[in-house]
Amino acid sequence: MFDWLAEPSPPPHVGLLLLPGFSLAELALWRTAHACLQQLTGPAAGTCPTLSVDGRPVLSDLGLPVPADGALTPAALDTLSVLLVFASGLPAALPPSDALVVTLSAAIHPRRVLGGVHAGAFWLAAAGLLGGCRASVHWSLHAAFAERYPQVALSANLFEFDQQRLTCGGGVAVLDLFLALTARQHGQALAGQVAEHLLLERLRPGDERQRVGLRTQLGATPPKLARAVTLMEAHMEDLLTTDQLADLVGVSRRQLERLFKQALDQAPSQYYLELRLNHARQLLRQTSGSILQIALSCGFSSGSHFSNAYRQHFGVSPRETRRRGGDATACRPAASPPARPHLEWDAG
Repeated sequence: MFDWLAEPSPPPHVGLLLLPGFSLAELALWRTAHACLQQLTGPAAGTCPTLSVDGRPVLSDLGLPVPADGALTPAALDTLSVLLVFASGLPAALPPSDALVVTLSAAIHPRRVLGGVHAGAFWLAAAGLLGGCRASVHWSLHAAFAERYPQVALSANLFEFDQQRLTCGGGVAVLDLFLALTARQHGQALAGQVAEHLLLERLRPGDERQRVGLRTQLGATPPKLARAVTLMEAHMEDLLTTDQLADLVGVSRRQLERLFKQALDQAPSQYYLELRLNHARQLLRQTSGSILQIALSCGFSSGSHFSNAYRQHFGVSPRETRRRGGDATACRPAASPPARPHLEWDAG
């Protein structure tokens, strides 16, 4: 476990390294929680200076420049007990010669924790800092991270502490991470006070999953419907028929169709198709697999079958999606269907 958390220690100095396109909301959550802790403990809360590679302001995901308190220099690193890389979105390929990768590689110290938020683990992995560690990135980046860094144990949890490495999926899990660190440094009671001030219902442990389940999103979702969707997610390549799904869930085909219609306003087959197409789009954007490989892995019998279904649903071809890469606006459905729930993702 972390030295600075395992025993009484001076107030932590947590450097927040901002990379272009970082999430301003995630930074705001961390700074807000820290300000609350400062009100309760004073100087014992430590500091959390913002850093940039060159000391200049960094453009956030909202297009707003955020000033940095300093540059990421060896002298600045020497003052830190923790360095967290705040990054968002899919980074370009990171060669070992990249200046920041080199700097991070040299930042290892027995009493320094290195970590990443949202996409921050990509930078740590590129610097060779996550070998043999569990690491968490935002769920939308899982496919890309798994392809680039197969040697790292990818986690679907909110955050991970492992061998002086600290990674977090981002979003509101930044608060969960901050509170977990506060509990270790100052005790559970003080972490609870910060959570209460922020109107949080509870302290979430790091081993909770990033994506919420169907029951949470839709309320009293029938367990058999949730089970059917879980089976769909587990059988993207080796597809199940509606009759097979009904048998595995323990209902008749007609009952299963009624459950999907009432809760999701779709037939099971249509929901299954959209689930596979959305997964394929994620793979096209984040991995280097061929279009045919992706088609087969998502249960389509041929590249042409996949391309036709994909174009009909998204209004663009798989090749166009691949060419545009991580542009979040590149693929829009031809029509605007009702929002579909995200279901709990199981890394196992």
